[in-house]
Amino acid sequence: MSDRLSRVFAALADPIRRDMVARLAVGDTTVSRLAAPYDVSVQAVSKHLKVLEQAGVVTRTGPGHRSPVHLEAEVFDLMTAWIERYRRAAEERYRRLDAVLAEMNDEPDSTNEEKKA
Repeated sequence: MSDRLSRVFAALADPIRRDMVARLAVGDTTVSRLAAPYDVSVQAVSKHLKVLEQAGVVTRTGPGHRSPVHLEAEVFDLMTAWIERYRRAAEERYRRLDAVLAEMNDEPDSTNEEKKA
């Protein structure tokens, strides 16, 4: 995966990493505190953090389990912009479909007209 957006989505594909991001959204914390609620080793948490770091989702200010981990919120701007582009396109398709359906409802029913004649 060469582009940043692909790395971010791949990093967030794991439920533990998504949960870590959610917890970091509240504020910075240490690797040890971040590892506490999980039934995995601190080393496993460090590996998860390394994936998040490589994707640019988090930064650590120093080595070790006591160094603060910080969520890089601007990476979500990148994701939001990508998602927003497709959301707008989908909304436009739905608006066109709504217009077609409304037009169909406004047209007189030709089968009922034929039965009346």
